[in-house]
Amino acid sequence: MPAAGGPAFALPAAPAAPSGRPGAGDPGATLLPPLPVRLGEGNPCTGASGRTATGAAWSQTALGLSRAQRISRGGGVTVAVVDTGVSTGVPSLSGRVEAVDAAADDCVGHGTFAAGLIAAAPVKGSGITGVAPQAEILALPGTDDRGVPSVERVAAGIRTAADRGAQVIYVGQVLRTGKAELTAAVAYATGRDALVVAPAAPDAVPREEQGPDGEMPEGPYWPAAAPGALAVVDFGPGGVRQRNAPPAHEPDLSAPGDEMVSVGPGGAGHYIGSGASLAAAGVAGTAALVRAYHPDLTAAEAARRLLDTAYPSDTPRLDPYAALSLVQDRVKPSAQAAVPARMPPPADPAPRTRSLTIAAVGLTTVLLLAALAAVIPRGRTRNWRPPNAS
Repeated sequence: MPAAGGPAFALPAAPAAPSGRPGAGDPGATLLPPLPVRLGEGNPCTGASGRTATGAAWSQTALGLSRAQRISRGGGVTVAVVDTGVSTGVPSLSGRVEAVDAAADDCVGHGTFAAGLIAAAPVKGSGITGVAPQAEILALPGTDDRGVPSVERVAAGIRTAADRGAQVIYVGQVLRTGKAELTAAVAYATGRDALVVAPAAPDAVPREEQGPDGEMPEGPYWPAAAPGALAVVDFGPGGVRQRNAPPAHEPDLSAPGDEMVSVGPGGAGHYIGSGASLAAAGVAGTAALVRAYHPDLTAAEAARRLLDTAYPSDTPRLDPYAALSLVQDRVKPSAQAAVPARMPPPADPAPRTRSLTIAAVGLTTVLLLAALAAVIPRGRTRNWRPPNAS
């Protein structure tokens, strides 16, 4: 649980859900602590959770992970997590986290929670698993130690991740400024064949950023709005977003993101949280499954596959099994110019005209002879003579 003092504000999740919800039928279920979004000045870092979800989370069932992971588990793919950091002391991520620039210290816990949704492996006593439990995690800082993001940190994290060969880059924060810098960073990553996945809405909006009557900003949010990035929005167990969720800006995909269960920044315990950033983690994990199973696909082709195989809805819904299993026609139209059809040259009209002329003359002759044959004998019978004949 968060240490005394608590976070400045927490994910608008649910009232803390029982560990028995992700592990249905768990006797004596206790409440999971809520995951903080940011920490106020002077507040201590988030600690390890002492509570564990013993069964599978609803999101694992909704995504059909048991079927999808029979096809791919994300082995050989690196997913960069540009967020609050990722703790290296989490058993379900053990040996698969590389941290850059002190990103191994996750004071807030959000980056570790997201990394667990992406790549946590099952551990004894719990059924919680990430989408791609064999993927590698590359942790880069996108915020300060309080969880406050900056354009400079996020842009640098995206670029560094691309330079280090990450095939998928997850950004766990949204920014209302930095269009030029973050658009350029996404283009840089795309040019190095990395797929950037980011939330299309904030998980929570501080009071100072709300309108006088509590109105929430509506975006656009960066880097999700940048060309080439996949923008993701969340939905909950009932198939809809929470009523008080911040508005999303032009999402490409939706995925489970409410009442999510994952690891904290230490130990094997679990937290619960909600938000579009957690839905984006599921999409990043699915992208890792796809890129591991279809290594010939480019980042753009992998993104297109996620979109084309999504379940039809107002915002298409992520379907990992379909993204892995459906056969798609990748044959591209030939770039060669079409060969014009060769028509035979027009026939010379002279022979046809000559034949028609001869036929007409012959027919006229026959008709004339026939007429003479009928008239002359009759004239002789009547003793007919031409006029003026003597």
